Amino acid sequence: MKKNNIITLEQFKEKNYGKPGTAKRDKLEAGYESFKLGALIHEARILKGLTQEELANKVGTTKAYISKIENNIKEVRFSTLEKIVKLGFEGQLHLSIRL
Repeated sequence: MKKNNIITLEQFKEKNYGKPGTAKRDKLEAGYESFKLGALIHEARILKGLTQEELANKVGTTKAYISKIENNIKEVRFSTLEKIVKLGFEGQLHLSIRL
């Protein structure tokens, strides 16, 4: 009988990037957070029925900048994130810190 070689995502990250707190692992996790934020903005924009250009106009930025945020090419500044959520999506931004 063939052995099952399935591992969890956490096991994969530890094997390939080290334990949490190591430089390589922290870099991976930080990159994921940036990617996740861009994906959340993209998803919310689609749900609101806005094009990148329409969102950019509401926020006072460019379509290219919105595209770069959504595609994880450029990190979004906090002040811009607030404008995207409040002015662009007419929503509320909630942040939390877990220790």
